[in-house]
Amino acid sequence: MAAVREALQQCLDGGIRNIVALRGDPPAGEEEWTATEGGFTCALDLVKFIRKEFGDVFGIAVAGYPEGHPNAITELKEGEEASLSEAELGRCSHFDGKTYVCKDEDFKKEMIYLKEKVDAGSGTFLMVGVGYCNSLCLLQLAHYCFVRMFTKLDCIMTQMFFDIDVYKVFVKECRDFGITCPIIPGLMCINAYPGFKRMTNFCKTRVPQSLEDKMDSIKDDPAAVKAFGVEFGAEICQALVDFGVDVLHFYTLNLEKVVYGITDALKITDNLVGQSNESDAKSMVAVGSAWARVGDNVKSIYGVGIVKEIRGTNGEAVIEIQSWELAGGQRPTAYLQKGAYAKVF
Repeated sequence: MAAVREALQQCLDGGIRNIVALRGDPPAGEEEWTATEGGFTCALDLVKFIRKEFGDVFGIAVAGYPEGHPNAITELKEGEEASLSEAELGRCSHFDGKTYVCKDEDFKKEMIYLKEKVDAGSGTFLMVGVGYCNSLCLLQLAHYCFVRMFTKLDCIMTQMFFDIDVYKVFVKECRDFGITCPIIPGLMCINAYPGFKRMTNFCKTRVPQSLEDKMDSIKDDPAAVKAFGVEFGAEICQALVDFGVDVLHFYTLNLEKVVYGITDALKITDNLVGQSNESDAKSMVAVGSAWARVGDNVKSIYGVGIVKEIRGTNGEAVIEIQSWELAGGQRPTAYLQKGAYAKVF
């Protein structure tokens, strides 16, 4: 907890006023998340800690799962789909001939927990201006682009979805449950076919059949996939705006081209896509929940260093250690596997 308190204080000292409070993913190489001894057991613990230690100085965003948290989604047995409720049918997904769904009783538990998180962190919501920013997640950083900037927010940011009806139903469920804070839709941009399949499968995300068919038809054409990513993204964003959404939250994963294409198509920006540069995209590798690429500052047991090279797809990095200086001003080089280093934000 001391490390979390210190991280929050650094955020505060650095002028950061908005925190995305997440439990986080399992460490690299591990299948299940487990709490450290004496540590937080869930995001609710973190929200309560932030409010206890820092009052209302931070705006807090918590995660919401329109289709249910992946841990609450189950694989249906043969014949079970016929007995699903209308709500369950609306959020079920299909992969490799199998059907997955967060059942109504589990979804209710999800909503109870979500309201607990919101109530624990509730405060003032203020929205100003138009622009872009990066969203800070405590102890992990992912790059996002906002259609609006915030000075302070208390809200829900949703897990990605590709079926807008799923979001609409989720908003209604929240309101019926007494959750009144803003619910910002989380949008995973379609950049590449393998990534689309991997993420939707991992999260058990509902994919409309029309989207599935389109992606399958262009899967061997990377340029066509990106172009469609812009087209589909702009279409779903416009539908959300028409529904009354004020803020769009993009999971960019450091790839800006499709996001810029979407904001251009929505007339929020003017030819921003022409300024995009993803020439280093192939040098990026996932490191736990963060991203590292050539030139990034990272830390390891050897101290802080700079990534000089990414080798293959397994995340091995060649890192020049800055904490040590050898004779003649030389710096030692470390060759570290994925999970042995973390990005310094």
